[in-house]
Amino acid sequence: MAAIVVPSDITLLESKMAIGKRRLGIFEKFGLMGMAPVFHLHYSKMDKGDRRAVLSKRFDEEDASPQADIVRRRQESVRKEVVSTNFMWGTAWTMTGLTWWSFRRYNYQSRLVALPFIFYGGTFVGRVIGDIFTGRNAEFARDRFLASLPAKIYYAPSSHEG
Repeated sequence: MAAIVVPSDITLLESKMAIGKRRLGIFEKFGLMGMAPVFHLHYSKMDKGDRRAVLSKRFDEEDASPQADIVRRRQESVRKEVVSTNFMWGTAWTMTGLTWWSFRRYNYQSRLVALPFIFYGGTFVGRVIGDIFTGRNAEFARDRFLASLPAKIYYAPSSHEG
C-alpha cells in the first residue's frame, strides 16, 4: 500500500485562520538556516520548511476564539525555538574561538584535540542561554507541545471507511 502524506490537523487549522503573509525577522531567518535537516521516516517532527510556513502566516490579533489562541501560541513557540538556535551556534563558536585564543601558546595539535569537545559542549550551553533569552524556559509545556506537532502526517483511513 502506498503511503500518502497529508497536512495535519493543526496545519489545516493554521491555513484556515491565516489572514495573510508575515515577514520573517532577521533572527528567524538565521535561526532557520542553522537548523539541521530532518529525515522524515514517520513525519513526527517539523523541518525547516514547516517551521518557515508556520512563521510566515499572519493571524488576526483581535480574534478571541480558542482556535486563534492555539495557532498564535504555536507560532510564538516556534518563533522562540527558531530564534534560540542562533544562541546555540553563537555560543558554540564563541567558546571555540576563546579556547583557540587561550591555547595560543601551545602547538596546533593540542588546540585541535580540545576544540571539538569545547564546540560540542558549547552547543548545550548555547541552548540553555538561548532558552533563557527568548523566554522559552518559562513557556508552558502545552505551548512547547503545540510547537512540536508535525505539519504533515501519513494518511490513515479509519476502519469504518471504504
